[in-house]
Amino acid sequence: MTRRSAGLLMYRRKGGSTEVLLVHPGGPFWAKKDAGAWSIPKGEYDSATEDALAAAKREFTEETGFPSGDIHHSLGEAKPQGGKLVTAWAFEGDCDPNALVSNTFELEWPPRSGRLVRYPEVDRAEWFATEEARRRINPAQCVFIERLENLR
Repeated sequence: MTRRSAGLLMYRRKGGSTEVLLVHPGGPFWAKKDAGAWSIPKGEYDSATEDALAAAKREFTEETGFPSGDIHHSLGEAKPQGGKLVTAWAFEGDCDPNALVSNTFELEWPPRSGRLVRYPEVDRAEWFATEEARRRINPAQCVFIERLENLR
C-alpha cells in the first residue's frame, strides 16, 4: 500500500509577485542542508480513515501553529522517487514566520547513545518568491509551485 502525505502551500501576493511559505525540517539530519531541503508543511495520513484535505489542514497547523485558511485550491499529487504520494492544496494567507510554533519528535542522538533528544518537526519557516522557492524546495515538490502559478 502506498504511503500518503498531504500538505498546504500558503501563498501571498506582494508587490505584484507571488510568495510562498516553505518550512525547513528540524533535527540533526537537516541542520546544515538548505537548497532542496525545504518543503510545504505536510504529513502522513491514513487514507482509509482520514480525508486528505483534513489531514493537510491538521498537519499545517501542527507544523507551523498558523491557521490553515478557508478556501483551498487543489494542486494535485506528486510522487518523489521511492517516496510517498503527496497531495497538496494552496491557500492565500499571511503570517509572520518568526511566530512559528511546531510540534516535536524524539530521536536518539547521537545514534546508539541511548540519549533521546526532542527536536521541532519544523525549525523555521520563510517566505520565498516563487523563483527562489523552486531552488529551496525539495525537487519533487517543485511541481506544486508551478501548479500554483498556473492557477492565477
